[in-house]
Amino acid sequence: MLQFPNPSRSYDATRHAVRFWGHEGAMEACFFICSESLARLQPGIQPSEADLLRAFDANRDRIQEIALKVYGRGRRGSYDLVVGDF
Repeated sequence: MLQFPNPSRSYDATRHAVRFWGHEGAMEACFFICSESLARLQPGIQPSEADLLRAFDANRDRIQEIALKVYGRGRRGSYDLVVGDF
């Protein structure tokens, strides 16, 4: 089962998204949550790196819950959590 033992996350300026990782055994899965999805979870945030990371941290449990569902749809190289997932 996919787990999120590593709390690290980072801002990806190219995607304007927050990147985080999950692990299933020895396999690592990379996830991206776009700024629009973070704004849906936390209305009124500014689109700055610091605000997006704070929004991620404040909503980590919900984001990881959605990441599990997206991951369950099929294995890929990376996974994007988009507004429609929330």
